Amino acid sequence: MSFIEEFQANIEALPNHLRRKYALLRDLDKSLQGVQRHNEQRCEKEIEDMIQRIKAGNVTPDSSLIKFSDDALDEQKHAIRIADEKVALASQAYDLVDAHIQQLDQYLKKFDEELRRERDIAVVTGTPATTVENNVKSGRSCEGKGGRKKTRLATAAEATATAAAATPSGMDLDLPVDPNEPTYCFCNQVSYGEMVACDNPNCKIEWFHYGCVGLKEQPKGKWFCADCAGTQKKRKGR
Repeated sequence: MSFIEEFQANIEALPNHLRRKYALLRDLDKSLQGVQRHNEQRCEKEIEDMIQRIKAGNVTPDSSLIKFSDDALDEQKHAIRIADEKVALASQAYDLVDAHIQQLDQYLKKFDEELRRERDIAVVTGTPATTVENNVKSGRSCEGKGGRKKTRLATAAEATATAAAATPSGMDLDLPVDPNEPTYCFCNQVSYGEMVACDNPNCKIEWFHYGCVGLKEQPKGKWFCADCAGTQKKRKGR
């Protein structure tokens, strides 16, 4: 079993584990609400009784008898225990997801090491590497100008950069990125997600990420990047 198949087998059980924990959390929450509601009613009644006894002169305001009953205090302690159980369940669910994320990070590193190993073997033997990356790149080279605005598939190595590109600045993700991977777009980053090609055959950059150029879907008709669009306008104005 490869590490990818192993990860798929492990992650398939995750939704059921989380579903059971969330169901327990929901039951505990309902129980806690019931205990809190009953305790509030009990305490309100006991406070009213205290006020009536003080008005009747049976109890002085500074008397040590002015306190909640043992039953009311026991209910409050019970509510705290239920709340602690909820916190423990939430922590378990978090740790479960975090363990799978760490496992995925390890598998990505292994996958990157395999890609590097195949590249090294290909360099030594002089044969092309038969990786997923090469298969996808060969597909891009056959697209031609007419179909360049179709979605450009990210390679396996490039996929590791997707999470980094979607992460806010200041957050460091420990994901391996091949320094020899070609870069594209105004952001000068590797290929990831969906990309669009400029229809200017002399465009210096050529490929752009949807997000960097404000696109959410494939543009209709010809599309030019900001630099080439300005050049086109100048030519038309002459």
